[in-house]
Amino acid sequence: MNDNPALVNELKRLISTLAAAMPVPAPVADFARGLAFRWRAHPHGGYLETVRDLSPIRLADLQNIERQKSEARRNTEQFVKGLPANNVLLTGSRGSGKSSLVKALLNEFSAQGLRMVEVDKHLLHELPDIVALLHARPERFVVYCDDLAFSADDSSYRALKTILDGSLHAGADNVIIYATSNRRHLTPESHQDNQQAHYTDSGELHPGEAVDDKVSLSDRFGMWLTFYPNSQDDYLAAVSVWLGKNGFELTDMARTAALQWAMARGNRSGRTASQFALDWAGRQSLQAGE
Repeated sequence: MNDNPALVNELKRLISTLAAAMPVPAPVADFARGLAFRWRAHPHGGYLETVRDLSPIRLADLQNIERQKSEARRNTEQFVKGLPANNVLLTGSRGSGKSSLVKALLNEFSAQGLRMVEVDKHLLHELPDIVALLHARPERFVVYCDDLAFSADDSSYRALKTILDGSLHAGADNVIIYATSNRRHLTPESHQDNQQAHYTDSGELHPGEAVDDKVSLSDRFGMWLTFYPNSQDDYLAAVSVWLGKNGFELTDMARTAALQWAMARGNRSGRTASQFALDWAGRQSLQAGE
């Protein structure tokens, strides 16, 4: 054997360089303690990142959406118990409680084995990989897509259509999709789309192909839950609840300030009520300490 120290050192240097250039192995999900996860992109194909800072929100904290809470809770309970359940699409105005409801469901059913995996829209094409990772687990998983929407020229929604139409649940009955969106059909609708509609000889109205294509995605969700803007009384009721959680009451002064807060933001959503309550509680506590 030819012993060449210079060659050996060069080979060691090359091995060290290659090792440093190799991607770090993807972390392993902590299923033993984790209740929620985020899907992250990785050179090795993606991984589940354990979420440590879970929202503490409960169903009782959400006001003026009793029907939506009841339907979502029932569907989730069916799913957790291994009974037939639907994918759910939650749509409506911003700040109306869509995302909060999904998070509250995790807190409601986590003790019964419910877990949640949040997936960003741009990673939806990796859903088959996610399902393959989850299907052997004993837990029940909600794949959560927040603020889901597609632009007019975005064709990626077709991949989601295919997944929702069967491939997601093939051999993975412990996985279901909950998505929130400000758009009921997840894609923008234009006047030109409606111009493609036509009547048949029998007088039936048939939508154009563009409308059919857009509606067909939301049709893949078996349950639609729509959220509506709050009335003034509903908004104030939500403010009262959030103030109470921070140790304050809805006094006349707080009521006036809450209405001014909502007017400045142009909406009376539950999110606006929560934000006002935080601001009011902080200001009052600061003034009391001065």
